[in-house]
Amino acid sequence: MTVYHRPVMLAEVIEALRPRPGGIYVDATLGAGGHAAAILEASAPDGRLLGLDRDPAALGLAGQNLSPYGERVRLIRSTFDRLPQHLAALGLAGADGLLLDLGVSSMQLDQGQRGFAFRLDAPLDMRMGPEGMSAAELVATLGEDELTSIFARLGEEPFARRIARALVAARQTAAIASTGQLARLVEEALPAAERRRRQIHPATQVFQGLRLYINDELGQLERFLAAAPRLLNPGGRLAIISYHSLEDRRVKKSLAAYAHPCTCPPRLPRCQCGRLPLFTPLHKKALRPSPQEVADNPRSRSARLRVAERTEAVA
Repeated sequence: MTVYHRPVMLAEVIEALRPRPGGIYVDATLGAGGHAAAILEASAPDGRLLGLDRDPAALGLAGQNLSPYGERVRLIRSTFDRLPQHLAALGLAGADGLLLDLGVSSMQLDQGQRGFAFRLDAPLDMRMGPEGMSAAELVATLGEDELTSIFARLGEEPFARRIARALVAARQTAAIASTGQLARLVEEALPAAERRRRQIHPATQVFQGLRLYINDELGQLERFLAAAPRLLNPGGRLAIISYHSLEDRRVKKSLAAYAHPCTCPPRLPRCQCGRLPLFTPLHKKALRPSPQEVADNPRSRSARLRVAERTEAVA
């Protein structure tokens, strides 16, 4: 297989999913196919894998990398919240293992023309697929209040209003068309003391907020989590890697609700609502990458892996 990037927490993912011969597995955020290849190796000789990705470039690369596995692989260009429709179309009742590796991929970050990273001055795009509004179009058209909401809610940026006001003022003179322009404007909008205090680039949270908004990443995750119990066979494993608190909180809350669904008042001696657990979390806390992995691949440092097993209860 062509190595393009290091799959994050690969050993932990394989241990979590327990791929076996004859099983059906889904990598719903395929990327270059690193996790998928390991799943196929572990489920040889006849385990099957369905791979989804919204990015045509990623899907093309994954197709090349996974070509040795032949008919054991089916790839579809799609967002992962549409997985229920794809399983139904393929006549599959559910999967035996399902992986989400959320966020932007190393491949997308390293392709400057995609506009995800401010370390490379490139067109301000940030779309994970070819559809929808680019970051440049969004920054050019949204009002101060809307930009403030995006930066505060999705970027968790404390100076959201100040930055939004600066961008609205700057675009009156010239379009904000590149990642370098946007990063400089954000940095200049912050107080000098704040710029010195931050341990990350001043534009990091603004870029995060724009990317999440443009790609509807949290909306997709919420729709996926709402459908998750119907996507797995009894005993099937769900593994989700997240990279920031906005994602991880949603995953943690959802899995906890599925594990403890009873709505009866605490005073009742036994459950009357009849709601049975749909998932059993396999770890009390999210798993973290090893120090060695973080040293080898710094982009893994913020990863959190949560794993749950589907129960026999009917969803």
